[in-house]
Amino acid sequence: MGLKETMNTMRKLLAEINVDLEKAAGGNRAASQRVRVHTIHLEKVAKIYRKESVASERKSDGKPKKTAVKKVAVKNRK
Repeated sequence: MGLKETMNTMRKLLAEINVDLEKAAGGNRAASQRVRVHTIHLEKVAKIYRKESVASERKSDGKPKKTAVKKVAVKNRK
């Protein structure tokens, strides 16, 4: 799995958990079970994400991407 695929999987799982949490709050016992199952799966995917993100940082030599420096206009003081 690539880093982007892993992030998409995490987003999907979080969305499913959110929907089922709302149902579980209303007393739906099956939704509570699905939340428990999804959180186990989310934990596994989160571990994969950590490994992939560390590997991605190492590929870029651990250097953060350079961003443009915002220049601020200086007023002349007399």
